[in-house]
Amino acid sequence: MNPVTEYPSGRKERQILLLQQMRALLEGETFAISHMANAASLLWHALPAVNWVGFYLRQGDDLLLGPFMGKPACLRIPFGKGVCGTAAAGKKVLRVADVHAFPGHIACDSASRSEIVIPLLESGETAAVLDIDSPVSNRFDEEDEEFLTEFARLVEKGCDLSAFR
Repeated sequence: MNPVTEYPSGRKERQILLLQQMRALLEGETFAISHMANAASLLWHALPAVNWVGFYLRQGDDLLLGPFMGKPACLRIPFGKGVCGTAAAGKKVLRVADVHAFPGHIACDSASRSEIVIPLLESGETAAVLDIDSPVSNRFDEEDEEFLTEFARLVEKGCDLSAFR
């Protein structure tokens, strides 16, 4: 597959292309770390106004830093703490318009203003989370949530997540 260096300016067209690219990258392999690295890179290069895209992987009752694009990040996040830990514990998407108003927010990059976190499940339990930060307040809307959830489900289904429990 040839990587696309320029993405369509239209939101829907860009989303369709990203889903197609992720599907193609998932073919024939299930190693989660490789797929998460490619997924983070795809989103990082294609989504406007983001300053961090990556995954945290479950280890016991914590999330450990996985593949990402952006500045160095927090290494370990306990379940139930911050946006990532809260999303992981609740097994549901969290879209936060203003991270500074989120109780217990963990600030890895002080430039971040908004965040969306999508849990990836293995046998009904959180195995990882896709975390995306933006320096723009209220950057993520319902359409972003729908697209990024679909994108995360592709990664979830294409990966062997059994190591992350």
